[in-house]
Amino acid sequence: MSDSSANSYWKANIRLVLSLLFVWFFISFGCGILFVDALDTIRFGGFKLGFWIAQQGSIFVFVALIIIYIRAMDKLDDKYNLESSNEKDSAASQESSK
Repeated sequence: MSDSSANSYWKANIRLVLSLLFVWFFISFGCGILFVDALDTIRFGGFKLGFWIAQQGSIFVFVALIIIYIRAMDKLDDKYNLESSNEKDSAASQESSK
């Protein structure tokens, strides 16, 4: 990989991480602490929405962000023609079995 390609790959990676961290911060801190009083006027599953986000919703969002990160990094790796570690392991095991 050339230096300019590697540089653009890492810029895209950092941009992805920062955007996902912003979403995580907004949901966990913003919705769970700062905007909780406004959100508590809404009910979700019998609970106040601010309480639900602070206790359950932020965990669901965090797991969703992990899945989004995995898929986005796979697409980014494909865009820059990088192999994942699983592909390297399977290629190495196929060569060793020959």
